[in-house]
Amino acid sequence: MIMGRRKKSGGGGGANWMDTYGDLVTLLLCFFVLLYSMSDINAEKYEILVRSFNPSAVEVSQIVIDSDEQPGEDPLVSGEPDEEQMDEFDDLFYTLSKYIEQNNLQDDIEVSKGDGFAFITFHNNIFFDGDSYVLKQEGKDTLDVLAGALNSVTESIKEISVLGHTSQASPDVPNEPVSDRFLSSNRATEVLLYLQQKNFIDPTKLVASGYGQFRPISKFDTAQDRARNRRVEILITKTDDVERSLEEYYAESESIKVETILENQQGSVQE
Repeated sequence: MIMGRRKKSGGGGGANWMDTYGDLVTLLLCFFVLLYSMSDINAEKYEILVRSFNPSAVEVSQIVIDSDEQPGEDPLVSGEPDEEQMDEFDDLFYTLSKYIEQNNLQDDIEVSKGDGFAFITFHNNIFFDGDSYVLKQEGKDTLDVLAGALNSVTESIKEISVLGHTSQASPDVPNEPVSDRFLSSNRATEVLLYLQQKNFIDPTKLVASGYGQFRPISKFDTAQDRARNRRVEILITKTDDVERSLEEYYAESESIKVETILENQQGSVQE
């Protein structure tokens, strides 16, 4: 008697569990990739994770991460400078900026920092009264702060140039040339001598120049315009700075001021 073979039951679904498992692993991978994209990653931990999947991996792609920095936050705009990224001139700029802010001198002193230089403008009456070239006590106090800040960066300083300027008293009538030149030169020299007496820098690095009325930064039409032109400027250059003309320093300094104003306006809007 011949008996027929019994057919095996089942629908051949032995491999179905592998499909389900593969889908599950793929979903988990997508989930962790999503978490990674929304989080801050420690580079060392990330390297360990990569090596756990691929032990032969030698290098990890460069990751630019700052775990202490909030998303969208610029450390230079947050108010406190990043000490690791600051050079000596950054520290000088920060010290002077804080002094100006703390003493409400924004209308009297402007400070900007460019590539290889710092530029400080002292307006109108912070140093001198009227046609005088005798330093006021307020001016001496300000120069004391400046000298203290410069004392920490003397090795990096190539030259400190003190520039004196006057303004035409009348829009249409130039000043008497002799007294005009003497006044601007004497004011620049007085500021230079006060700094030199602090003995923080080699005197050969100190230079004073008087430009009189001939390098205005504003018109002569109004009292406010003329007050802007009456000023003392201090240009501090670094040892590695490529020598430029005064006009080039002016142009870069003004460009930096405009950029700073725009950044402050954008920050105010975001707040």
